[in-house]
Amino acid sequence: MAEQQKQSALWVAVSVSVVILVAAIIWATMKMQPAEQPYIEHQHQHQHHNEPPTPQHHNEPPTPEPPAKSTNHVNPPKMTLNDVIKLANTWSPAHTSSYGKTAPDFTLTDIAGKKHKLSDYRGKNVMITLWATWCRPCMAEMPHLIALRNILSEDELAMLAISYITVMPPETTEMVKNFVKQNERINYPVFSVDPSAMPAPYSMVNSIPCSFFIDPEGKIKLATQGILTLGYMKAIVRAE
Repeated sequence: MAEQQKQSALWVAVSVSVVILVAAIIWATMKMQPAEQPYIEHQHQHQHHNEPPTPQHHNEPPTPEPPAKSTNHVNPPKMTLNDVIKLANTWSPAHTSSYGKTAPDFTLTDIAGKKHKLSDYRGKNVMITLWATWCRPCMAEMPHLIALRNILSEDELAMLAISYITVMPPETTEMVKNFVKQNERINYPVFSVDPSAMPAPYSMVNSIPCSFFIDPEGKIKLATQGILTLGYMKAIVRAE
């Protein structure tokens, strides 16, 4: 009986030793394997498959709006004209003595043969832009003008882009027509005129791009000198 008990105890000891050895081997094997990173993999897949792609706005250049002073993003208050002017960084006010005065009338024929009389646009906002085909800042501003025309209807804003005929640098009607023909995205009336045919203050411009903003009552609201971006254009038109 004593001999059987010794054998039983020995068998139990051996069994326990085997279990411990197997467990040690399994534990050592698991430690040697690299840890998986399911969270990182899941996150990577989420970025590529679940998030919508960033939209590309081809008609509206990526230009930030002038920051509003209110944190109410749902219905922010309208900016005043002075607010917009204080935020100017690519342009400056010009021809300030004309502000509040009735915009001198004129009649011009665009390069497509259509006549435009400024006073006929009474009751709506008007933006008169002076530019030239050789003017690089004017070229930088042009996509913003195209985007503005796409955003604001003709009932809300009339746009007139005037290029003066000059000898040096050379600017002719034919050059303007060819430029517009090669740039089919231009979606507003373009003019090529002799500067002597225009009244002051439009004829007194000595730096371009230059724009005149006229309110629905026919008064000059603001004149700018320098590149206007889309956000500023909209802010000026809508400012009180």
